[in-house]
Amino acid sequence: MSNEFAIDNVWVGVIVVAILFAICYFIGWWASKMTTSEEDFYAAGFKIGPVTNGLSMAATWASLATFLGVIALISKMQVPFVYLWIQWAISIPLLTLLYGTSLRRMKAFTPATFIKARYGKGATITIVLWMILIMIMYALGQMIGLGQAFEMLFGIPYNVALVVSGIATVGYITMGGMYGASYNAAFQMIIMTVAMIVPMGAIMKAMGSSGWWFPPLAYGDMVPAMLKVLPTFFDMKYDLRWYFALIPAFTLGPVALPHLAMRVFTSSSVKNARWAVVWFVLFLGLLFAGTYTSGFAGNYFVATTGKAIAKADQTLLILNVFYNPMWVAAFVMGGALAAGLSTVGGNLMAISGLVGNDLLGILAPNMEAKSRIRWGFVALGMGGVIAILLAFKPPKFLVTSILWAFGLLASTATPGILLGVWWKEANKLALIVSANICGLIFIIISPHVFPSIVVGKGATAALGMSGGLVTVPLSFALFIFLSLIFNRMPALSAWAPSLADKQVIDRIHGWGDYDENRYNGKVWPVVLALVCLLISFWGLQPWKF
Repeated sequence: MSNEFAIDNVWVGVIVVAILFAICYFIGWWASKMTTSEEDFYAAGFKIGPVTNGLSMAATWASLATFLGVIALISKMQVPFVYLWIQWAISIPLLTLLYGTSLRRMKAFTPATFIKARYGKGATITIVLWMILIMIMYALGQMIGLGQAFEMLFGIPYNVALVVSGIATVGYITMGGMYGASYNAAFQMIIMTVAMIVPMGAIMKAMGSSGWWFPPLAYGDMVPAMLKVLPTFFDMKYDLRWYFALIPAFTLGPVALPHLAMRVFTSSSVKNARWAVVWFVLFLGLLFAGTYTSGFAGNYFVATTGKAIAKADQTLLILNVFYNPMWVAAFVMGGALAAGLSTVGGNLMAISGLVGNDLLGILAPNMEAKSRIRWGFVALGMGGVIAILLAFKPPKFLVTSILWAFGLLASTATPGILLGVWWKEANKLALIVSANICGLIFIIISPHVFPSIVVGKGATAALGMSGGLVTVPLSFALFIFLSLIFNRMPALSAWAPSLADKQVIDRIHGWGDYDENRYNGKVWPVVLALVCLLISFWGLQPWKF
C-alpha cells in the first residue's frame, strides 16, 4: 500500500463508512418491503420519477474510476482524455433516443428482453452470455476498487478489506432489488457530487483560482499559469483516427450496457424517461466538471511543487490530504466508495435480470413468478460472491480496462439492439454469427489475451480503441449483409423475421397499426454496411501510436 495517502485516525474513516452503509442498508430494508413482484424486483414497478432516475443514471454511470482511474488517465493523457470521456457520456442520451424509450413501452426488464421478443431464444442466449461476461468484468473492477479503498482508509491488508467491503456491499444490494438500487444510487450520487465539488473548490482556491466556487470555472483563469509550467497539457497529441475511434469504442459500447438501459426502463412513463436524461446530463456534468478539475489540479500540483505522485489514481486523495483537513479527505474517500457502490449495484441488478428473467425465461418458461424472483435474488447474490472471489487474484483477461470491455459490448450486442429496433430485415441467425465472430476477433486483436496479435499500439490498443474501430463497424456490416442473404435462402427460412417479429418493431415505436414498408428499407442498410466496411479497413491500417 502506498504511503502517500493515509488517514492517521482510523476512526474518522470508520465513522464515514459506517454512516454510508447504515443509510444504504436502511434504504435497502425499506425498499424490500415494496418488492412483491417481478416488475418491482427488476424495474422498481416502473415507478421511478425523472429526478430520482436522473440521479440514479448518473450514479450508475459514474463508477469508482471517476474518483481514481479517470483522474489518473487525465494525468497521463491530459486534455485529449476529456474528448474520450465526453464520448462515453453521450451514450446515455443516445441510449434513450435510439431505443430506451421504445423498449420502455414494452416494459422490458433488460435489453435482452427485447432481444428475446425480436430474435428468439438462440440469439437471446448468445447476447445474454456476452452481457454477463462484461457485467462480471465491470463488477470485478469495482470490487477491486472497493477493496483498495477500504485498504487505504483503514490500513488493513487488501484481502481483508476486500471481504469486508464485498460482503457489506452485496448484502444491501441483494436486500433491496431495483427499488433499493434506484434510491440508493440517487443518494450515492448526491454524496459523490458533494464529495467531489466542495473539497475541490477549496483546493482550487488555495491554488489561486478565482472561479473555484463553480466547477466549470474552477481552472479557467489558471490556464495561462498551467501553460507556463506545463506547456503540453492542452496539446492535441493524436491524429484524426484516434479521436474518430472514440465513437465505436466508447459511445456505441455503453449504448448496450444492460445496467444503464435498465435505469431508463424503470421510469414511470416514456415522457419521464426522456426528462430523466436531462437531469442525468445536469448531475453528471457537475460531477465530471469536478473530475476534470481534479485532473488539472493534479498536473498543476506536480508541476509547481515538484512532488511526484507515484500512484496517479490516488491524485484526488493526495490533493485533499495536502490541502484539506483529515476529515474532509475521509469524506472524499466516502464519495469514492459511493461511486463504487452505485455501479456495483447496477452491475449486480443487470446480472440478476439477465439470469433470473431472461435465461430462466428460456430454460424454464413455466416457472412461477415467485420462483423466478427467488432465482433473481440468488443470481444477484452469487454475482457479487463471484466478483469477490475473482478479486482475490483476478485473471488478467477479466481485469482489462473496463473501457476495453465497451468495445467488446459494441462488437457483440449493440448492432443487434439498434438494428433490431430500427430494421425489420434483421435476421436471427445473422445476429448470432456476427456477434460471436466479431466478439472473438475483438478479443484476439487486443493486447490482453494474445499479445503477439494486436491491432494498434500502447494505450490505443489497451483501451480497445484500435480494436473497436475494426470490429464494431465490421459487426454492423456483417449483420446487415448476412441478414439480406439469409432472409433470401429457403433453407434458412426459420431464421428470417416472422410477421410477429416485425410487429414488435411497430408496437415499440408507438404505432397503432402495422405497415410492412415501415422500417423495412434496403438501400440505407446497404450504404451503412459499405461505409462500415471502409471504416473497418481504415482501422486495420498501421497505427503510429
